[in-house]
Amino acid sequence: MHGPALSGWLMVALCAAAGAYCLLRMRVCAGEERRTAGGEAVMGFGMASMALPAAVLTPPGWSWAVYAAVFGCAALRGLLALRHGGRHLHHLVGSLAMVYMAVAMASPGAGAHAGHTAGAAGGIPVLTGGLLLYYMVYVLHAGARLVPVAAAAAGGGPGQAWTARPELALVCRLSMALATLAMLVTL
Repeated sequence: MHGPALSGWLMVALCAAAGAYCLLRMRVCAGEERRTAGGEAVMGFGMASMALPAAVLTPPGWSWAVYAAVFGCAALRGLLALRHGGRHLHHLVGSLAMVYMAVAMASPGAGAHAGHTAGAAGGIPVLTGGLLLYYMVYVLHAGARLVPVAAAAAGGGPGQAWTARPELALVCRLSMALATLAMLVTL
């Protein structure tokens, strides 16, 4: 997951910005939307820390277990939310994908940074391929949904807070899906 320095820094910036926006969004919303924004903030900041270039920070071996535990708790929370009428299957898939990547990176065969060397494979190819397919479809679907929302929002009210704009929440999700896709490619 730690790729070349420039792409790593771009992914760190993208994911950290998405996480920060989600934290700000938590301040202006309530209920299910607030919980969703909180989960997305955890995902954004977790992905930002996983994407740090290895030249800056070589994580200790135990850090992958911490990532797996944090995202495992997020997956459990997502599963419970789905069971109680939640509607965000994507958050559950995202959390499970992050657990999968952390476990793949922690495995002895993958080494601490399997993504650094070309040809070093980590994880189960069929599962990685399935997740890649899921995220490609999600990115295309979210991008297609974004076009009409942005056109309609352009004529919206000027007094609307930028943290309450639905198209920005969608951009946040799209950005993190793209980052997950990039992480899966390097796995």
